Formats: sequence, structure tokens, C-alpha cells
Amino acid sequence: MHPIHSVTALEVVAPYTLRVGFEDKTSRVIDFAPLLTGELYGPLADRSLFEQVRIDPEAKTLVWPNGADFDPTTLHDWPRHAEPLKRLARRWTRTL
Repeated sequence: MHPIHSVTALEVVAPYTLRVGFEDKTSRVIDFAPLLTGELYGPLADRSLFEQVRIDPEAKTLVWPNGADFDPTTLHDWPRHAEPLKRLARRWTRTL
């Protein structure tokens, strides 16, 4: 079982890059650009859609109008998850 984290703040700091704050006062600057591929995340390559990101009031994570989201604990522990997610995104790109 892993800890449950909640997103409490977000800020667009660069194209496809967000500063994400959490309930334990930590924050992460995450570049999502390498992940914007595939059926769910690919549409977020449109910056106007990407920048419509919001914090879901119930799930306490990032959500986009097209239904894309991320587990808040994955976001909190981003340094551990970034490379495996980037490898997965590269596989999505090859299968398209």
C-alpha cells in the first residue's frame, strides 16, 4: 500500500510544464511534453487544451477536459516514475 497524496496547487511554468503542490507542502516541476502521445495524452500536445488543466475537487489530482489525469501519488513521487512513463510513451508512439 502506498501513501495517498493530494494535489493542492498547480501553476503553468513553461510550455507543457507544471509546478504541482501537494498536501505535505512538497512541490514538483514536471515537464509533461515527453508523455503527450497516444489516444488519451496525445491531444494534450495542443497547448490550449494542455493549459486547461485543473485540480479535480474530489480526486485531488490534475485533470484535463478530455478526461486525461494522473494518479496524485505518481505526481508526488515523479522522480521515481518519470523515466518508466517516458519509456511507455515512446512505446505508444511506435504503435501508432
